[in-house]
Amino acid sequence: MSMGPRLRKLALTVHIAASVGWIGAVLAYIPLDLATRASEDPLTLRAAYVGMQLVAQWAIVPLACAAFATGLVVSLGTSWGLFRHYWVILSLALTAIALLVLLSETRTISTLATIAADPTTSDAELRALPSTLVHSIGGLVVLLIILALNVYKPRGLTRYGWRKQQEAQ
Repeated sequence: MSMGPRLRKLALTVHIAASVGWIGAVLAYIPLDLATRASEDPLTLRAAYVGMQLVAQWAIVPLACAAFATGLVVSLGTSWGLFRHYWVILSLALTAIALLVLLSETRTISTLATIAADPTTSDAELRALPSTLVHSIGGLVVLLIILALNVYKPRGLTRYGWRKQQEAQ
């Protein structure tokens, strides 16, 4: 299946917007996550945890889902194909893993926000809440690797891609 030039450009534009938006949303999340580690102020801690949940729920998760879905559409509808190049497979696999980890971590973020928003949670309990910083920074690194793969497009056809290339000649 191949898309016409206009539809291909539209799909690629939406994919790039969602992917870059995902990175941007993670970059907005990280300072909040850092605030939960650096601040001793209970109001800052409460606000940071609630803010993290809002950014994750309303920006990161929807953009991640959109990036994954549009990545599939772009790969299936263009000459790059889904299984023709190793970099496409690796990019898709890393995106799927990042999305699954994100969806799992979102439950933790929601729980932390609920605890932080509860006025009966003591200041000591707030300071003892765990951090999601390893996941947020790790996620950003994975997204930057995916970005590099999609920009540099390392050579290497799969057996399927090589066969399709031979059939086209």
